[in-house]
Amino acid sequence: MKIALIGYGKMGHAIEKIAIERGHEIVCRIDADNQDDFESPEFAKADVAIEFTTPATAVANYRRAFSKGVPLVSGTTGWGAQMTEIKQMCDNGDGTLFWTSNFSLGVNIFFAVNKYLASIMEGFPQYTPSMEEIHHIHKLDHPSGTAITLAEGIIGADSRIKGWTEEPARASESEMLIDHKREGEVPGTHIIRWDSRVDTITIEHCAHSREGFALGAVIAAEWTEGRSGWLTMDEMMHSLIARPALLDIVK
Repeated sequence: MKIALIGYGKMGHAIEKIAIERGHEIVCRIDADNQDDFESPEFAKADVAIEFTTPATAVANYRRAFSKGVPLVSGTTGWGAQMTEIKQMCDNGDGTLFWTSNFSLGVNIFFAVNKYLASIMEGFPQYTPSMEEIHHIHKLDHPSGTAITLAEGIIGADSRIKGWTEEPARASESEMLIDHKREGEVPGTHIIRWDSRVDTITIEHCAHSREGFALGAVIAAEWTEGRSGWLTMDEMMHSLIARPALLDIVK
């Protein structure tokens, strides 16, 4: 495949390394200082672009790629207020975007475990959930997109939980607390606790490096080729694993 990179920081470099190892060609690298390259013939001939930038720039990047007919794979979070608009563009045939809050295959397994545990805990009201997410100091948005996805999984599986908050004073039996920390170069840690008066049940996913996210993004780019519209990690996981029904334990 011919791949364009939008965002050429640490994630962009990690994606480049893995893409080349998997036999792909990087035809264009766009960062803050060369935005005019969106108009270049090199960008226009890309089979797919992989985008990791910032919440403030992501949507404009999507629109520029859509205008050139280049499908996108993106892991940028923090732009949720415009998601309905971008999804509608994809549904209308105006662009192709594979977006997920986390490309790590391990995290997507964690999503399934989280939903399953939450469905069990619905029958045990003495337990109250909370979450902690830890990321590097360069991450601008909070809580992380992954934390929000995990919270939505709990809300969907346990009817007692109606929402989430970052304010401890607002946390209650029906509104779970998400605490965020920004420390050093931590790639990403998510901890979910179910606390009762007598004990605590904890599940945790801890990324050791950016490599897992980069590999997942390149695999998503390979899967996106030839597809169109709004594409999701759930769709890809169902198509890739040998027993996709395992992902449907919790509806």
